[in-house]
Amino acid sequence: MTQAALPGAAAEPSETAFDRRLYERFPTSGERPEGELETLEKVWEPPTGIRKLTDVNNNFIGFIFIVTAFAFFLGAGVLALVMRVQLTAPLAGIVPQETYNQLFTMHGSVMMFLFAVPAIEAIAVMLLPQMLAARDLPFPRLSAYSYWTYAIGGTVFFGSVFFSLAPSDGWFMYPPLSSGVYSKGINADFWLLGIGFIEISAIAGAIELVVGVLRTRAPGMSLARMPVYAWAVLIFGVMILLAFPSMILVTLLLELERAFNWPLFDATRGGDPLLYQHLFWFFGHPDVYIIFIPASAMVSTMVVTIAQKRLVGHEVVVLAMIATGFISFGVWAHHMFTVGMPGLAAGYFSAASMAVAIPAGAQVFAWIATLASGKVQRHVPGLFVVGGILIFVMGGLTGVMVGMVAFDGQAHDTYFVVAHFHYVLIGGMLFPLFAGFYYWTPMINGRRLSERWGRWVFWLMFIGVHVCFLPMHLVGLMGMPRRVHTYLPGRLWELPNIISTVGAFIMAAGALLFVIDAVRCYACQPRPGEEEVGNVFNGGTLEWLPAGNYSVRSIPIVRDLEPLWAHPRLAADVEAGRYFLPGSATGQRETLVTSPLQAEPQYLQIMPGPSWWPFLAAVFTAGFFLLLTVKALVLSGVCAVLAVVGLMRWLWDNDRHLPQAEVDVGGGVRLPTYVAGPQAHGWWAAVLLDVVLGTIFVMAMFAYLYLFNAHPEAWRVAAPLDALVPGLALLAAAGGLAYAARPLMARFERGAGLSALAMSLSALCLAGALGVDLWHWWQSGLRGDASGQGATVYAMMAWHGCIVVSVLLSALFYLARWVRGLAPGPANKTLEALRVYFLYAAMEGTAGLLLPRLVPWGGA
Repeated sequence: MTQAALPGAAAEPSETAFDRRLYERFPTSGERPEGELETLEKVWEPPTGIRKLTDVNNNFIGFIFIVTAFAFFLGAGVLALVMRVQLTAPLAGIVPQETYNQLFTMHGSVMMFLFAVPAIEAIAVMLLPQMLAARDLPFPRLSAYSYWTYAIGGTVFFGSVFFSLAPSDGWFMYPPLSSGVYSKGINADFWLLGIGFIEISAIAGAIELVVGVLRTRAPGMSLARMPVYAWAVLIFGVMILLAFPSMILVTLLLELERAFNWPLFDATRGGDPLLYQHLFWFFGHPDVYIIFIPASAMVSTMVVTIAQKRLVGHEVVVLAMIATGFISFGVWAHHMFTVGMPGLAAGYFSAASMAVAIPAGAQVFAWIATLASGKVQRHVPGLFVVGGILIFVMGGLTGVMVGMVAFDGQAHDTYFVVAHFHYVLIGGMLFPLFAGFYYWTPMINGRRLSERWGRWVFWLMFIGVHVCFLPMHLVGLMGMPRRVHTYLPGRLWELPNIISTVGAFIMAAGALLFVIDAVRCYACQPRPGEEEVGNVFNGGTLEWLPAGNYSVRSIPIVRDLEPLWAHPRLAADVEAGRYFLPGSATGQRETLVTSPLQAEPQYLQIMPGPSWWPFLAAVFTAGFFLLLTVKALVLSGVCAVLAVVGLMRWLWDNDRHLPQAEVDVGGGVRLPTYVAGPQAHGWWAAVLLDVVLGTIFVMAMFAYLYLFNAHPEAWRVAAPLDALVPGLALLAAAGGLAYAARPLMARFERGAGLSALAMSLSALCLAGALGVDLWHWWQSGLRGDASGQGATVYAMMAWHGCIVVSVLLSALFYLARWVRGLAPGPANKTLEALRVYFLYAAMEGTAGLLLPRLVPWGGA
């Protein structure tokens, strides 16, 4: 809705004036029409029985997402306990060396890939719609698909440890130890393919969250009024979209080397193992801050409630989170100080590593100032918040130490580093997570976790952390290396290791007590007379509004950072249905889509309901990757086809015009029910997908340039320049046809058919350009297993080939929709999203065609 849609609005009124006119449309008294609430409850009624698997609502998906991630945390914790028992005494024989290597690889992999990031994402799926007063996230079926791929794939991946199929090369999987020469069997393939598609699940969730923050905020919730946690989720999502593609690429490249003997990391044939480290840590170091930033925002949210005072330096905290995310992408090589990098590069990365502590420190000081100036409530969430701050600060101080090149040379690959990153992750993520469990449980199920038991949980975990990891600093400085399964007696390492093992079991006791309390709270029936609690801590943000499966009863207008504090009647008015969408305007699931900056209502989004297709598509996607691991190629191909069918069938119903072009969404405000192009939230998701794919290809180009610079002698085959003209002509035609599809639809009577034809021809041109490029390289004598040149060139073409195959399938999908009359003009959401994708594919193909012919020019 534009500002002019309100009677009496000036051309460009101030935001405050606009808010006031919008707010005045909604009476704060009077009765609502009968049947509104009943209609809303019926439309959002969750499925039951076996059909629960089809539920896509964020309340269900978010909750089981959190439970699954926490289950992986417990499993990885058990693996750590076995490792600690093994290291308690020298020359212990609790587990053999290969089993121990599998345990520490799985412990790190599960904690990082199956717990830390997924747990943060799960909380966002659960919490964000409530905090934004949205009915749900904008792509609920994508959330369901993301969860089920993660849960199925993660369970199989974790289960590999029980069948001696777990990888044993470390959670970082460095070559050459992880290459086919030294790591035989399929254990490493489980890691590469399993982690690769779990990362795809994380990216799908990140796209959902970024679009959700930008486009589904409550009216009036401008960027200036957006909660700190929503800011953090936005930064978190953007960082995933920029960092995780590097991880997808590096796992793909290592799998290509293992499967086809392409020497991407083999220095004897023009590859380089350090390329792996650069790509891995470009993901790995931001990943720490991907975990930390949302957790720190949870702390900022809880600190406000604990102190019953607005956050001191709100704007500074937001800017600090943005700065942390930005700087984190420039410090990856501080993990590589000992590989022999040039002194200038080492100095830069050392300075950047210490600079990232500045915005983190700004947040800590803001928390301290808020607590010091407020009236602190004493409860378990507050204990975990304060305890987490103390532990995180200790980890941050040792982080500055290992950020110095000289000190890192002494402490690298010792238990000092193990102690450092456990302090950072436990204080910066785990304790805020537990604080959040205690803080938001009343919002989730109307009951509180036990305060008495919670204090035991806190002190057991707080004491256990220090008893376990503080001695590791000492034993690391005494020279004990990490990743060893035993050690010789007489080196004074025995006592610190005994103390660390005791501390690990103290932490485990706290975790076990929490699990017992959580089962009591969530799985057991309330005791007779136990009343349901609501906003028990007196929080000021919107997640504390009364809610059902449909989120809030009506979507309010937000005029403050802490709306419930600023407007004491807000909860009662929302529950009375006095704001937007008190019922269902179309008889379907709906939410408001608002503008990115000022959160002005723009149109009504029709939300998809429960469906089997996301679940089935996830099952077959997981089947494709997992069967590929065990070389069951035929069954893997069948799963790939079924996964594509599931995805297409799920998307088939997502783009339909409603009979009502406009509807009343409350207060006499009428909004359209269908928009296409840059205003549509689906277009934003398509652009973000292109950003992800583009980042992967830019990283592939970096790999090409890196290997050429490191081993120019391996570039022996001259680039076939005769492919340049026909290839560029086909790519230009593909881009032109995709660009012309929209004006063709809008300007001609039979424009829908012409646009379908243009998109089909565009896809064929893209396939033709790839075929021309591949044919000429093959004719030139270049082979993927011959050199680093061949490996990188064919790796880029293999990736682009995947894009081209998906483009052909998309063209077929759109053509089928046109045949069935589901692609009408003059505007079509499916066409707009596919146009963006096809144009990206043309640009990627152009870059892939030109780079090997420009560097080096003409060949050797």
